[in-house]
Amino acid sequence: MDWQIDNNKPVYIQLVEQLKMKIISGEIELDSKLDSVRSLAAEAKVNPNTMQKALAELERQGFVYSKRTSGRFVTDNKELIDMERKNLVKDNVKKSLETLINLGYTNEEIISLVQEILREDSDE
Repeated sequence: MDWQIDNNKPVYIQLVEQLKMKIISGEIELDSKLDSVRSLAAEAKVNPNTMQKALAELERQGFVYSKRTSGRFVTDNKELIDMERKNLVKDNVKKSLETLINLGYTNEEIISLVQEILREDSDE
């Protein structure tokens, strides 16, 4: 896995966000076994306690579950993943719309712009 860690935000929160994105995007498959805490920590170049904290938070949110002697696994709850994926998209679209509105675009211009972008993307 590719990890992007910076100093502007607590590391464990960045780990939670990145692992969640990998789960939502399907990079990490549903119901798959995660590597050990130590292995993930070494890969991300973080303290194992920090990775443990991130995994505990993902478990609290329902994205990961533990089997007592087998380790941690990604949820198989497709509804949770679909809902989180949709919320992520909605948040990003709202931010983009805010920017466009602040730039003075009307709803009609925004719709026209989105249609133009979709046409360009389908032509490629």
